[in-house]
Amino acid sequence: MARPTSRVLTLLELLQSGGIRTTTELADRLGVDVRTVRRYVDHLVDLDIPVEAVRGRYGGYRLAPGYRLPPLMLNDDEALAVLIGLVAGRRTGLPAATDTAGETATAKIRRALPERLARRLDAVLESIAFTAAPGEMATPETGVLLAIADAVRHRRPISIRYTARDGRRSERTLHPYGIVTHEGRWYVTGTDPAIGQDRTFRLDRIADARALPGSFEPPAGLDPAQRVLSGLAKAAYRHEVTLRIHGTVEQIRTRLPTSVASVEELVPAEAEAADPHAERWLRVELRAERLDWLPPVLASLDRPFVIERPDELRDLVIALADRLKASARHV
Repeated sequence: MARPTSRVLTLLELLQSGGIRTTTELADRLGVDVRTVRRYVDHLVDLDIPVEAVRGRYGGYRLAPGYRLPPLMLNDDEALAVLIGLVAGRRTGLPAATDTAGETATAKIRRALPERLARRLDAVLESIAFTAAPGEMATPETGVLLAIADAVRHRRPISIRYTARDGRRSERTLHPYGIVTHEGRWYVTGTDPAIGQDRTFRLDRIADARALPGSFEPPAGLDPAQRVLSGLAKAAYRHEVTLRIHGTVEQIRTRLPTSVASVEELVPAEAEAADPHAERWLRVELRAERLDWLPPVLASLDRPFVIERPDELRDLVIALADRLKASARHV
């Protein structure tokens, strides 16, 4: 049995052949009833294809005179997938997408889309910040992504239905500032006006998003990507770790990026201003569900460090040192 999408495309092909097609004729050709034909016509109209109803004894449906179907037909999900792939490639430096071909392909697809869909996708592309080359994506619902991107673009509050990591469900109001993709996940960052606090939510955990009346003004100098990365570093996990590491911020960031740890200077501001790249003691704080990955990371930094908390991490570092020493002595 043919799928509804196939029948809708067959209906479009019949209308493209020219002339007026009666409802009865179309129903016979498609193998459906008259009511279903009307529903398929509504699908085409929703795609901005100008199908006209002709009344009278010999009435039916036809395409608007002079209308030419663009050579490319994509639904919302398909167009979003293609454009985000092209833009993500250019912004994250993927070799195949850094040349002129990526830009020209994006422009061609953008021109071929119905204006309604093109405007909505423009809002998404303007709202996204990429922090790294995407891996396996936790894909949000297209409707949610489009609604939030539109709210970001027009500075409108939104209401979202959210499922937290522990399974709790809630409905929240958010002033969305931007959309960020990081390590295969999508996030929206903004302020919860009810509590006046910054919040970050994963888009794949949002079941519904709808615009609310009103508007808001985002903070000056806002960097949505930095907000998300800082928020991830401060998220609640099982272990809270505090370290002092002797080195530069750049050295620490090679193993503990912004999304993992926060770094605080432990020297007077005037000393930092005199030589911002000098090695010094820095306080590093992070949260983690497990600690077993941290000892190898600290060893790979090859910098002096002090563990302030937790004691469990100190024991793991000593155990790693013992194993390395035993391996080095093994003949």
